[in-house]
Amino acid sequence: MNPKERRAARHLHPTPDGPKPRRRTVEQVVDTALGVIAAEGYEALTMRRLATALDTGPASLYNHVVNKADLDELLIGRLCTQLVLPDPDPAAWQEQIHGVCAQMRDQYLKYPGISRAALAMAPTDLEIVRVGEGMLAILLAGDVTPQAAVWAGDALLLYVAAYCLELSIADQRAARNDPVWGHDRDELTRRFTALPPETFPHTTRHAAELTAGEAHDRFDFTITLMLDGLAQPSANRPSRRPPP
Repeated sequence: MNPKERRAARHLHPTPDGPKPRRRTVEQVVDTALGVIAAEGYEALTMRRLATALDTGPASLYNHVVNKADLDELLIGRLCTQLVLPDPDPAAWQEQIHGVCAQMRDQYLKYPGISRAALAMAPTDLEIVRVGEGMLAILLAGDVTPQAAVWAGDALLLYVAAYCLELSIADQRAARNDPVWGHDRDELTRRFTALPPETFPHTTRHAAELTAGEAHDRFDFTITLMLDGLAQPSANRPSRRPPP
């Protein structure tokens, strides 16, 4: 089989007489790629860098993955294997979705910048689809309409990926001790309060609120906000056309 055929075979349930994808070798490629990301960040992961880590040539990688986009999907699929999906509970659907999003967040944060790989992805990996299926089942159990449930699942995972990517970028800047970007909370508060109040009355007055939040407070707030909005009947009916 050529690389594209192997990729397609990975996305099928195995059958007794069906093709046997080279799972062991693919697993080794993914393991090594995750090791590179954990040590150096996602931006450092190129096919050439991965080949060096595997002590092989870049061309040989294409016997196992089609291209970098295929590798990205395998990486996100591996992270998805770690997610535990609860049985849908109509009485606790919001808490369940929040929990799945938090699990995805924690997986992304183990590998700096890896959530970039999930952006603009049209996944076919079975583990990624499994997570989407599980989230959809929970949302539907919460009496969310199918169209709203599908769009909400996409929006939630997009937010999780963006949130984790922002944290990884901030961490990279802090690690470089960049004097332009390395502002702590107290400094930001001083900068906001030092602005001319006649021009920025709300920013100066609410500088503490603008810089507030510990750990994942903002993450939890945003996920809760999205789910509370989704629970409203008006938010459960997606518009067929954009507002004028």
